[in-house]
Amino acid sequence: MPGSSTRFGRDIRGHLPDAKEVRGLVTLPPEDDEVWTRAAPHLRVRNNDSHSLYAYAIARALLRRLPEADPSIVRPAILLHDTGWSTVPDDEILEAIAPGGGRPDLVRHHEIEGARIAREALSGLRRPETVVGRVTDIIDGHDSRPEALSIEDAIVKDADKIWRVTPHGLTVVCGWFDLDRDEALRLCASRVESRLHTDAGRAMAGALIAVASMDLAPQRQGLA
Repeated sequence: MPGSSTRFGRDIRGHLPDAKEVRGLVTLPPEDDEVWTRAAPHLRVRNNDSHSLYAYAIARALLRRLPEADPSIVRPAILLHDTGWSTVPDDEILEAIAPGGGRPDLVRHHEIEGARIAREALSGLRRPETVVGRVTDIIDGHDSRPEALSIEDAIVKDADKIWRVTPHGLTVVCGWFDLDRDEALRLCASRVESRLHTDAGRAMAGALIAVASMDLAPQRQGLA
């Protein structure tokens, strides 16, 4: 009914499920938090710290849909994948990925340096060499290598790209290139869904793009 209240008026908190009973909620367990602690100092450029946490959450969601993948590879790889940007001068970082230009040499540089940083971090945490090797192989090519080496690599690549069409990703891209929301969505959507490697990733990206599109629709904009 027009004008009717949408506020229930009673406290329903006693009926909420415990967080442990809700599927899909994401936190960092201790073994991932110690990786994050090593990664975070290298991620304080270009919003890579928040980007990496959101990408981690996306990767965790993809792991639920792709149980054949090894979480012990995916989870440290996504937390460490962009650490190499810390070795690129601040004034060149956005130039490396800017539409209509780009610096493939800098993209490649951050992959090589990211693999080095990841090896140091994981070796310092005494992770098995088999894990260290697989993680660094993924990071060393996560942007420049078009094909996926494994299902774990595919998940890291997809999570990294899907972030761009999340609300946080679109906000960050708006700030990077001085775009409005519609412009950022068109840019990011054109660079995401067609480049993903998993059906689960394509479904997730498609849903995010659809929701972001509806946020911009005149019918939605016209609501009180």
